[in-house]
Amino acid sequence: MGHMMEQTQMDVIVRWHRMRGHVALWLPGTDHAGIATQMLVERQLAKEGKKRREMGREKFLERVWEWRREYGGAILDQMKRLGASVDWGREYFTMDDKLSHAVKEVFVRLYEEGLIYRGKYIVNWCSDCGTAISDLEVKHEDVAGKLYEIRYPVVGGVDGKGEFITVATTRPETMLGDTAVAVNPKDERYTHLHGKHVMLPLMNREIPIIADELAQPEFGTGAVKVTPAHDPNDFLAGLRHNLPQIEVIDEHSKMNANAGRYAGLDRFAARAHVVEDLTEQGFLVGTKDYTIALGKCDRSGTIVEPRLSTQWFVKIAPLAERAIEVVEKGYIRFTPENYGQIYLNWMHNIHDWCISRQLWWGHRIPAWYCQNNDCKEVVVAREAPSACKCGSTKLEQDTDVLDTWFSSGLLPFTTLGWPEATRDVFYPNSLMITGFDILFFWVARMIMLGCWFMMPRADGDAEEDASTATKEVSDEALRASVPFREVYIHALVRDADRQKMSKTKGNVLDPIEVIERYGTDATRFTLAAMAAPGTDIAFSESRTAGYRNFANKIWNAARFMFMNVDRIDAGLRPETAEGGRRYVGVAGFSTQTLEDRWILSRFNRAAKDVNESLETYRFDEAATRIYDFFWGEFCDWYLELIKPRLNEESVEAGLRSALDGAEPRPHTIAARVACANLVNLFEASLRLLHPVMPFITEEIWHAMYDGKPPLKSIALAAYPAADEKQIDLGAETEMAILQDLIVAVRNLRAELKVEPKVKVPIEVFAHELAIRKLFDENLAAIERLAGVEKVTFVESSLANLPGARGTSRFDVHIVYEKKIDVVAECERLKKELEKIEKEIANGQRQLSNEQFLAKAPAKVVEGLKARAEELRVLREKTVAKMSELGCE
Repeated sequence: MGHMMEQTQMDVIVRWHRMRGHVALWLPGTDHAGIATQMLVERQLAKEGKKRREMGREKFLERVWEWRREYGGAILDQMKRLGASVDWGREYFTMDDKLSHAVKEVFVRLYEEGLIYRGKYIVNWCSDCGTAISDLEVKHEDVAGKLYEIRYPVVGGVDGKGEFITVATTRPETMLGDTAVAVNPKDERYTHLHGKHVMLPLMNREIPIIADELAQPEFGTGAVKVTPAHDPNDFLAGLRHNLPQIEVIDEHSKMNANAGRYAGLDRFAARAHVVEDLTEQGFLVGTKDYTIALGKCDRSGTIVEPRLSTQWFVKIAPLAERAIEVVEKGYIRFTPENYGQIYLNWMHNIHDWCISRQLWWGHRIPAWYCQNNDCKEVVVAREAPSACKCGSTKLEQDTDVLDTWFSSGLLPFTTLGWPEATRDVFYPNSLMITGFDILFFWVARMIMLGCWFMMPRADGDAEEDASTATKEVSDEALRASVPFREVYIHALVRDADRQKMSKTKGNVLDPIEVIERYGTDATRFTLAAMAAPGTDIAFSESRTAGYRNFANKIWNAARFMFMNVDRIDAGLRPETAEGGRRYVGVAGFSTQTLEDRWILSRFNRAAKDVNESLETYRFDEAATRIYDFFWGEFCDWYLELIKPRLNEESVEAGLRSALDGAEPRPHTIAARVACANLVNLFEASLRLLHPVMPFITEEIWHAMYDGKPPLKSIALAAYPAADEKQIDLGAETEMAILQDLIVAVRNLRAELKVEPKVKVPIEVFAHELAIRKLFDENLAAIERLAGVEKVTFVESSLANLPGARGTSRFDVHIVYEKKIDVVAECERLKKELEKIEKEIANGQRQLSNEQFLAKAPAKVVEGLKARAEELRVLREKTVAKMSELGCE
């Protein structure tokens, strides 16, 4: 549902821009989803009893491509089902040959610029996915854990006496790889131990005590174990003190040979054995409950293992510098604005990006290793090298692939032909619509890579000389390098109770099923109408059902229009300028009557409001405004007001037609004008609605031209824009007064329970002569729409009469006395009184029961007291009514 909302918003915006005359491109495509796709295919193979390593790389990749051909188009098919108006001729896939060539080019350039390097560092390792993952792919959650305090014996003791130093750790199994114990240099408790050694429990290995700020005096005992191969902070401390790096956990999260007798155990099983042995040997001081921020793989849910591994990294600081600058200078704008600050906070604290993945599906790293033992050269090249510089022809390509987000981060320019066509009319892109969950995965990386590779040179082309990359750049060049001008971060779609949708909760909605139940247009309208910036959507199918009713309302209004066109002027078509696009408002609209001037003014206001809302991505306001205009003003009021004119007949015209033997056309000019107004206004309203509900508007629009419209699609017609000259405040004010009177009479009828078919006389006191004149001129409309038999104007206020309505402009009173069956009404009131008195008695019994009052919640007691007061009032009214009717 989240993807469908995102696609709906993109489509609304691109259709809106296209209809405003802009050349609008929406590029469709998909990435190869390296980890996710490989996991899915491996699971398929497992069901067949096969493993990828047994198949070999080539055969496995053939199987992945086979899966891609079968399932890869599902997202694009859903986009088509939704009506996404993309340029299918530019469809991309990140593993396409052209994009793969661009990925290699970027890798090689960054490597040549010293911004890509290979090294052994601590990475986040997912044993289930079998690969390193980035910090962004690790989700932390607080869990209840233990803090273990372990005694390490100081070698030789102090002053000839045995002494221990106690360390605190949440992962005792990693102590098997300890190479030091750290104390803070300012911690006076341990000053006497500086330069000493301790004996590592269980392993009987001497390790040094180092003074390092890694140890925080306030944490645990103030002394910490140092395991450079299994903790990122310990790794850095190890580099500072030149400590050995001993790996004790392998890529399957099992203890390796360096773990001694614990080798082969799962890491958590090893933890239990280590704690048991520490206890038996007297090294465990104790354990404490402790909350741990546990890192898990966002994809598999496996607990991530910090592990020393040789990987490829991007030196990110130079790229981040430009990416920060373009946002701080306003060259890229975020909506909602707070996401701009969130982005900057993250960018200012960014770490080097691990871009290698131990997978087979993806862009293979373009690096080759010389197999000559005396050389070991690493060759990074655009094409496979034939030989190493040492002369050896034995070269093997790196088996790793690049992080999917590396290639996805290049899409704003690689999809437009880079590096062959270094600039394109569509770069920079105008807008990026996406969710917060990939703000750092994708948006930040697109900005960093776009600003680096699309920096214009003096000749206006993108830079190609890597040596110019690190030079200072002008503001103009920086502005031109951004991948997009605006980023709109949409909200999340939750269920009706505002709970996150998940399979475990069973509250996931299949968007295609929703479409099949309610229709695509109704589903799109729901997602747009609920999409307030910065506020998660509580998706409700009841809302979708309501907007399906809206679609039905549009169909019924269209049927009404076509019926009148066929009856009044069968050849009538919307009035359209040459070329079909010029009219942005309502073409050929006559404003001879109040309702015509009013609806034209309201249409222009609606067009103004909708355009302003879409300009600021207020999809909810735009959809609501369209809904209110079409249903509330056009259908509920305007159509009802013009019905008498549409039905106006000319006796003379009818007689002439009969004498001539022609088909009778007994309609007045007023009827034909009203019909033309209806057609032209309906056509403009369809254009206003089209970006949100493209299917129904396309269908009706073509039908209005009898299948031969001036343009191929309504999507190419002009989007309505407000004409300030057609906004008529006077007409709107007069119609509002007229509507107030009609609604007031309708409400009074409801209160008096007047039957719908019964017409009633009313009395009206107009506070001003102009208002009385307004009512006089529109008596027919008042009588027909309010169910009024006769309007009598009086010269004094009616506000004090029972049942009257008073406003600042008029008072109105219905002259009506309902004839009732007194005997039957008395019988009904008697039963009603018995029911009320019975409930009063029950309430009094509860409220007088001391035991009940002592045990019942305060809210229950207060509710009973409130209900008792309500019943008292109801009883008084019922008794008074019975007395009025003379009931016995």
